[in-house]
Amino acid sequence: MGTIKIILALFCFAFIGRSIVPERNLLADSSKDLSSLRFLRDDVLRIARAEIGVREASGNNDGKRIEDYLATVGLPKGQPYCAAFISWVFKEAGYALPRTGWSPALFPNSRLVRDIVPANLFGIYFPSLKRIAHCGFIDSRKGDWIATVEANTNPSGDRDGDGVYKRLRHVKTIHSFSDWIRKREGTK
Repeated sequence: MGTIKIILALFCFAFIGRSIVPERNLLADSSKDLSSLRFLRDDVLRIARAEIGVREASGNNDGKRIEDYLATVGLPKGQPYCAAFISWVFKEAGYALPRTGWSPALFPNSRLVRDIVPANLFGIYFPSLKRIAHCGFIDSRKGDWIATVEANTNPSGDRDGDGVYKRLRHVKTIHSFSDWIRKREGTK
């Protein structure tokens, strides 16, 4: 008799619980989230890649498009623009954040990650300045090499270059990575 009560109780619990809790396939939900995250990353990189080939007008951090990047963060013509470029790309993708022309500000502790995935940011530390002083987007990774999309650089990889380039950097040259997509408080 006790066994029957237990079986009956389990049956009732399962039946009532099923009618109260909506049916969810947790695996499908996480798959949908990953797909959505991939779409967001692809969208950001599509915008950044479209800027490859933009060049300064006179080699002095100037030109129509460069000044658009700088205006996004309220900086005048002539200022370094690697971080402003990142802010411009996120703005074009519909994000409210980040909005900074200061590359160290793109790497707060709350955004730091170890993930080397597309659309995450990379930061290069300059000992002479004692800070991150150049940044860009991760485009892809192959082994120890990272393909990047970055502004205010050149084919040599300088931090004060003449435009937007796709570059190849070794993982060991990167100081920090940050993710501005996974935590979406900065979206419309």
